[in-house]
Amino acid sequence: QAQLVESGGGLVQAGGSLRLSCAASGRPFSTYTMGWFRQAPGKEREFVAAISGSGGSTSYADAVKGRFTISRDNAKNTVYLQMNSLKPEDTAVYYCAALNSYYYSPRARRPDEYDYWGQGTQVTVSS
Repeated sequence: QAQLVESGGGLVQAGGSLRLSCAASGRPFSTYTMGWFRQAPGKEREFVAAISGSGGSTSYADAVKGRFTISRDNAKNTVYLQMNSLKPEDTAVYYCAALNSYYYSPRARRPDEYDYWGQGTQVTVSS
């Protein structure tokens, strides 16, 4: 079982940057594909980015491609989301999640495939 704790959210102006972190505990971290999702008020939870257990494969939603970067440090049991050129439409609660698979596959883009979730961290981008 994995426990996930996100941090790094906050209020930032449009064009600014934030880095989210997600610290994991439990079974070996590298056995999980890790994902970031977000949910804005009144909207469904949506895929943002995912990374394989080794960090060698990544995937991004079109809305964030070129602006966000997902990475992981398996020695620190932590996954990161570097968010640059933030826009007001990026405002949401951001969640990290763990999928019990070392290898990335397209199912990592679906929230219902994930086994464990963090509590979320709020990101607010002002215009």
